[in-house]
Amino acid sequence: MKPNSVIHAATQWLEHEPVPADQSVRGEPHTGTAELGSFGGLEVGVWEMTPGVMRDVEADELFVVLSGAATVEFDDGSPTLTLGAGDVVRLAKDTPTVWTVTETLRKVYLT
Repeated sequence: MKPNSVIHAATQWLEHEPVPADQSVRGEPHTGTAELGSFGGLEVGVWEMTPGVMRDVEADELFVVLSGAATVEFDDGSPTLTLGAGDVVRLAKDTPTVWTVTETLRKVYLT
């Protein structure tokens, strides 16, 4: 993303792919990502997941939910997060998670 420019993240086109079989828990979730560039040494992008359940191991990340609904459960006993539009979330590197998306979730992330 160039300085002094705008991208409408809510409608940014994303190419979706099925979640790999070893990560998919339930349903047939797909994810899509658009890397927008970097800012202050961080990668900036848009990510989306369709309804379903998947396992993941997180990067050190800060994100803002644009739309959708989901929960994120942690294997380490941390409280489950309930996500919706407007939420700002911080995830720690190497944390195992389970994402349950009930309404296609779209976020803008910094990693």
